[in-house]
Amino acid sequence: MKLYSNWHQRLAQLFGSAEMMALGDFLLQEKAAGKKIHPPSCKIFHAFTLTPFDQVKVVILGQDPYHGPGQAHGLSFSVEANVTPPPSLKNIYKELQADLGLEPASHGDLSAWAKQGVLLLNSCLTVEEGRAGSHQNKGWELFTNAVMDVLNSERTNIVFILWGRKAMRKSHFIDHKKHLVITSAHPSPLSAYNGFFGSSPFSRTNSYLISKNVDPIDWRLN
Repeated sequence: MKLYSNWHQRLAQLFGSAEMMALGDFLLQEKAAGKKIHPPSCKIFHAFTLTPFDQVKVVILGQDPYHGPGQAHGLSFSVEANVTPPPSLKNIYKELQADLGLEPASHGDLSAWAKQGVLLLNSCLTVEEGRAGSHQNKGWELFTNAVMDVLNSERTNIVFILWGRKAMRKSHFIDHKKHLVITSAHPSPLSAYNGFFGSSPFSRTNSYLISKNVDPIDWRLN
């Protein structure tokens, strides 16, 4: 497994750990058994390629990658432009429209956000096709915990957007005096009406960034 840019110098030691070696072995064994793993190997660390460590302004934390064929491409909640936006992403667009008045995008590719400093991170970076949560407790949590920890300790004034209970569990990695933490229900249709809709994460994020003299995110995608 390869990590790009200035993330590598901060996390390289972790990749030599027994836990991460075991994760690599697990993924190789799953593929050898003929199981389809998402996203493709070349896209597992896509978020870190598009959003270098020193450019992170916002972290949007999800759970697993999408587990449908051709959906996941290494950015939480995002799909390639030629793939129909899944229900969770459609709900994100609904909240974006309610919050900022932006019309829903005609596609589901959130790369434009990533290139502005929005780290689109999942708690687990891989999943077996058709089996949500199948790669939990295999080692990815150790990696993403380390990502959260190094952002918290070395940076200031980052907005952490934690959607859903699993994402909220990482709140304890964050110094709430140094950063802004926004939490709500997950945008999934199963939970969006329990606090995701009406949470205004996009305007709250930009208000905070502006208050810290940081350029806000242009959330437009069309």
